[in-house]
Amino acid sequence: MENTLFDKIFRDDQGNIVIAQPPNLPLIVAVTAFLLKQFISNDNLYMIINIIAFGSFFTWGWMELFKGVNYLRRTFGLVALLGIIYAKFYNYF
Repeated sequence: MENTLFDKIFRDDQGNIVIAQPPNLPLIVAVTAFLLKQFISNDNLYMIINIIAFGSFFTWGWMELFKGVNYLRRTFGLVALLGIIYAKFYNYF
């Protein structure tokens, strides 16, 4: 089987096309914490949940960037990391 650019971008090691997959634990924690912090008014609790959300999103992005099953998933990780860093820098996160 020839390893084409399409294969590198969309296929995993078994030859399956992978665009989306079930979320892993860091992404579940990140989304849960991000949604939960929208309803928190206590400053200390908000800060803790915000750190958990940021750390979980960062971990997910890092994992996708370096352990993604194909180039598309690795690109998702890079975009997520850049977006998270941008959001943190401009105080959106």
